[in-house]
Amino acid sequence: MTTRYQGKTVLITGGANGIGRAAALSFAAEGAQVVIGDIATKAGEATIRDICDAGGKAHFFQTDVAQAIEVDRLIEKTLALCDRIDCAFNNAGISGKRAMPLAHIREDEWDRIMEINVKGIWLCMRRQIPIMVRQGQGAIVNTASFLGLTGTAIGLSSYVASKHAVVGLTRAAASEYARKGVRINSVCPGFVETPMVNSILSFPAMREKIERMHALGRLGSAQEVVNAVLWLCSAEASFVTGHDMVVDGGCTAKSAS
Repeated sequence: MTTRYQGKTVLITGGANGIGRAAALSFAAEGAQVVIGDIATKAGEATIRDICDAGGKAHFFQTDVAQAIEVDRLIEKTLALCDRIDCAFNNAGISGKRAMPLAHIREDEWDRIMEINVKGIWLCMRRQIPIMVRQGQGAIVNTASFLGLTGTAIGLSSYVASKHAVVGLTRAAASEYARKGVRINSVCPGFVETPMVNSILSFPAMREKIERMHALGRLGSAQEVVNAVLWLCSAEASFVTGHDMVVDGGCTAKSAS
């Protein structure tokens, strides 16, 4: 087991389930002190218990990333506990309650996706970046999607729009802060076996359609995405910033062919 994050503090939003949970467990296993912000209290506390039971250090704070006051509170509590933030994985996001064509999306559904997926990442970065600039170093990874690089006719247009925004926001921020010691990248997963994805794949026909979108013919695992996040946050990726790392089983390659 490597200890490349020994002595580091890693902040993860959306760390209670899915990719975020797998990231929290992996960072902790590599020596990091992990702070999780998530709206799902029971699942978040369960993730913390698993980390601590394995000998790691972790803390959980209930957080709705769409609310500035809650993001500010998360950052302040993290600094009070850990004094610094070395890495941030801004992973909180939603896909929406249902897959619907663009003309049938309700305004409140559109707004909620944008508030969490886009505004939430902006709220997090606007507090994380100044801290990292003062430290003289830091690494941020934002969760986008392969759907932030392409489009698809599966009724997720609001989600697609939000993830395109995450990609653009990541690239802009990376350019602005590259010379101040802060590296900012995004990870762009394909469809991954998580509770969020499974909620829109309840019909066998839909699952088969989604699986066919991947050149590998299957959905990914959370750990396969986390492996990329761990690398992007590490010193091994010291010359990488403003990059959209695709971990999609060949979805974008297949759509371009």
